Amino acid sequence: MTPPQKPPAPRPSLQSDCGSCFGLCCVALPFAASSDFAVDKDAGRPCGNLQTDFRCGIHSRLRERGFSGCTVFDCFGAGQQVSQVTFAGRDWRQAPDTAPLMFEVFPVMRQLHELLWYLDETLALPAARPLRDELREALARTEALTRGTAEEIADLDMAAHRGEVNDLLLRTSELARAGIRGRGRNHRGADLIGARLRGADLRGASLRGALLIAADLRGADLRGADLIGADLRDADLTGADLTGSIFLTRAQLNAARGDGTTRLPKALGRPAHW
Repeated sequence: MTPPQKPPAPRPSLQSDCGSCFGLCCVALPFAASSDFAVDKDAGRPCGNLQTDFRCGIHSRLRERGFSGCTVFDCFGAGQQVSQVTFAGRDWRQAPDTAPLMFEVFPVMRQLHELLWYLDETLALPAARPLRDELREALARTEALTRGTAEEIADLDMAAHRGEVNDLLLRTSELARAGIRGRGRNHRGADLIGARLRGADLRGASLRGALLIAADLRGADLRGADLIGADLRDADLTGADLTGSIFLTRAQLNAARGDGTTRLPKALGRPAHW
């Protein structure tokens, strides 16, 4: 059976629109000096590169300035949702009393939008037809949560909701990969850091949450593989085939290495730094 095809491009509300956001990822989230970030920053403190118009002053030079971690982050559209919907366009600079709650809501909203990204994908998978009603219900519940008040979102038991949705995503994954000829092994949560997987046949494999940091995946066949939560930082995807892979995100691709020979799902563009 042919590996499942990637659905059409995600809806705009699940794609980052930095021009409609108040620089929330540059303020609300912490980061530590490392290979990904040049300096330490506490949660709630604006990054030194954030300008008064909420844009990054070194956006075109982030990698060369030591902020590669910023280039791989994706809020799945949560930034504009919090800025323009939850807080109705009131920014944390002009209304500083909103700042603590806004910064608390943002990471929760990001998780909700990430779930919406995955649920959107499941509804386009033919193999998921037996679960279609449950998936639609989960999508509707998650969308309803994103429209809650700031206080409601901050108080949300995100772990419980994510667990319920993840159960559905796992069942969907099993259905989507069941008919793939030569279906790959279960590498869920496996430590594959630096693994030599050049040319590996990973069709239909479960790589959910696998650590593939700096793994050699050149020429690997990842068609139909479940890549939800897989850590692909510095993984070499040169010549790899990821068409039909499921639950793959732009952030994962941005964190990896590849080139013009890497085959990608149509819904995901090729990272600019490849």
